[in-house]
Amino acid sequence: MGKKSKNESRNSDITAASDARLPKIKRKQFEEELAKLQVELTRLQAWTVAEGARVIVVFEGRDTAGKGGVIARIMQRCSPRVFKHVALPAPSGREKSQIYIQRYMAHFPAAGEIILFDRSWYNRAGVERVMGFCSDEQYQRFLKLAPAIEREVVNSGIYLLKYFLDVSQDEQRRRFEARIEDPVRHWKLSPMDVESVRRWWDYTEAYQAMLAATDTPLTPWYIVPADDKRRARLNLISHMLSQIPYKKVKPDLPKIPKAQEQPKGVDGELRATQAVPSLF
Repeated sequence: MGKKSKNESRNSDITAASDARLPKIKRKQFEEELAKLQVELTRLQAWTVAEGARVIVVFEGRDTAGKGGVIARIMQRCSPRVFKHVALPAPSGREKSQIYIQRYMAHFPAAGEIILFDRSWYNRAGVERVMGFCSDEQYQRFLKLAPAIEREVVNSGIYLLKYFLDVSQDEQRRRFEARIEDPVRHWKLSPMDVESVRRWWDYTEAYQAMLAATDTPLTPWYIVPADDKRRARLNLISHMLSQIPYKKVKPDLPKIPKAQEQPKGVDGELRATQAVPSLF
């Protein structure tokens, strides 16, 4: 598999080291900054609908890097009819017989939609490559075709952004251990996920080769250091907003009408045989 050049490795080390030296962002500061970004996300949403724009954002990264968390913060104050979270399960037998990218293209945006892919067609260059779920021929063909397909996507007028969230080996192990200790996060654990701990360097080589083959001037990869989840979320959302030339659209807000008068003989109380107990 492909190796990083000395300069690439040095730059990656510098980025990771500088991120590690930064102080952790406090919750209050994080929530204040996130609130500002979420206002901008609603403006991006209004512009997307008004202009009929189409946007795809790809979220890739190591297991536990926080892809789902940043997507949740993006969607928290936005309409699910505009921002759509796509996290596909393992392919069915029928999907395995299709052209590889076909099942992803079925979720590509129509006018006024922003699609957030929580993992994407790059599964082929990551988990499928490392775990042997695809042949070497299929893998090599993917690396060759992905940039050409993405070029056609962009040339069709779709905004395409690709983010790779990266965590250190120690932080990944710590997060997996935290999931084991926390019952509400047990659903995030699977044998396939924890295998990434044992095969850290296999995944490292696979991601290095993926980035080397598919990081192009037209559709570049953006690396997000994610040992500090709060900082990673703010940095990613801020960068995403900076990459789309949206403008503030004046909202067409409705006026609240005067309520009709209460009819005679109607007390307004709703009745049913059962009610939810007031336990809190």
